Amino acid sequence: MIEHLDLWKFLAGLGIFLFGMHLLEESVKSLSGKTFRRMIRLYTNGTLRAIGSGSLITAVLQSSSAVSLMVLAFVGAGVLSMENAIGVMMGSNIGTTFTAWIVATLGFKLKIESFAFPLIGIGGVGLIFFGSYAKLLQSSKLLIGFGFLFLGLDYMKLSVEGLAQSLNLDQIAGFGLWVYLLMGIVITALMQSSSASIAIVLTALNSQLINFNMGVAMVIGANVGTTITVLLGSIGSVQPKKRVGFSHLIFNLVTAVVAFLSLPALIWCIELFFDIASNNVMGLALFHTLFNILGVVIFFPFVGLLSRVLFKLFPVRKEILTLYIDKTPSEVPDAATMALKKEIHHLLEEAQFYNLRLLNIDEKLVFDNDCPFEKNAKKKLTPDKFYENIKLLHAEIITFYSRLQNEKLDRTDAKDLERFIYVSRNIMNSIKNFKGVRHNFDEFDVSENPYLNAQYKIFRKRLVELYLTMIRIHSLVDKEEQYRSLLMAFSQIEEADNQFIKNTLSAVSEKKVREMEISSLLLVNRLFTQACRMQIYGMKDLLLSQEQITDFDRAMDMKEITDAEETKMPSNSI
Repeated sequence: MIEHLDLWKFLAGLGIFLFGMHLLEESVKSLSGKTFRRMIRLYTNGTLRAIGSGSLITAVLQSSSAVSLMVLAFVGAGVLSMENAIGVMMGSNIGTTFTAWIVATLGFKLKIESFAFPLIGIGGVGLIFFGSYAKLLQSSKLLIGFGFLFLGLDYMKLSVEGLAQSLNLDQIAGFGLWVYLLMGIVITALMQSSSASIAIVLTALNSQLINFNMGVAMVIGANVGTTITVLLGSIGSVQPKKRVGFSHLIFNLVTAVVAFLSLPALIWCIELFFDIASNNVMGLALFHTLFNILGVVIFFPFVGLLSRVLFKLFPVRKEILTLYIDKTPSEVPDAATMALKKEIHHLLEEAQFYNLRLLNIDEKLVFDNDCPFEKNAKKKLTPDKFYENIKLLHAEIITFYSRLQNEKLDRTDAKDLERFIYVSRNIMNSIKNFKGVRHNFDEFDVSENPYLNAQYKIFRKRLVELYLTMIRIHSLVDKEEQYRSLLMAFSQIEEADNQFIKNTLSAVSEKKVREMEISSLLLVNRLFTQACRMQIYGMKDLLLSQEQITDFDRAMDMKEITDAEETKMPSNSI
């Protein structure tokens, strides 16, 4: 029987259809993506409006998965409430049925070549001639996408015509409809596109490979299978994203069970509009729409209840990032001030771990202990997650500082607090510098220019030496020795900065670096040096007495004046 199926033509048709869907989705998102994202943010206030917005956006974008992933992003960012997110997801299920109507009304009624080829031709010419015009380029992709959509459908239809003539439906009628429901789930889960799987079902039905009841079961399965994309997008995410993913699963599963058990009644409703025997493809498209509307009707009164249940299933577990201030009440100012000081040093340590990772430096070269954030973690944090944790820790420090300010503090404690909070801002600015030139470091590492490779290694060495020095200074007991060591560490930073500039200028004169590389080198060095200075300033304000801090700052001022007089130019001119 399989020899009657043109497998390669079927796979080619499926590939062309999926590629057409991809081009459609990509071009529409580029042309109107911001508009639709704005609609999801602003026009989803209330469940009815959320359902309507979800339906409209999905119908235009031709991708419920794209809308669902947008919803996940907005819920994760706290822009969209849980109830409204559920409404958008329900609406997206209705909107995705628009594809079935396009396929049913055009794909099997008209001669494909009469409009698919002109769309591809015009779009292809536009792709070549309008490459520099963003909107015209995306419009050309839109035309090509529509053309490929129907061309792929035509290939699939032609590939199964021989199989349809040789297939005896009586041979598979005994399996039961649940087998076809499972087939719909598997096909959609594998292809990550319910639109593509519905098109396959419509093609099989049009070619009489399956009967109407089998097609209906596969459509139900396809709607369950499409939840896989959203579930995958929510795995390992924050709790709000998990709630949205499972709301989509619950909605589609319950709707599928109700629809499967009430198939005779639904089919009777469809027969009121279409003669299934002669127009089964249109009947199946109508069933797809009725099925999803049924789900909305069932769940609409229970959106609030579903939201509350999901909040209980996936409660927000606040991750404790602090080491000291969460255990210390702000009502005891002396203890709270010391806890805040220790927490800010903890912030400095986390920032050092973060910077080492950005430069791919083995942390064991600097620290004997593991990163505090990862003490009980099963795996290392990604750089982006690490940065978010540092920001959250800093926010906790600021919140604790604000609470502490409401207590009765003497003048000395109040000044200490201001100094400590200034340290935390310096630390955050230092890691922002590193984050800002992260891509430059990566480019230096993989560059074909040996000079850039060498400078990358020098930056890494400078950072390791600085952090080893800072750890040694922190372990010192004598305040005077700490003061002298900090001054020396600062001088070493300045010396390394000056040496880098001299080496770069020599490399320029020897043509070891190109013009575009010069500005990158100088920018990276400036931000790197600033970050190192800020961390030394932070240690100075954490460790030294007020008198030593004044002497340190005076020494820095005198050095800047001396440098300016020696160079006859501003000290920060490079």
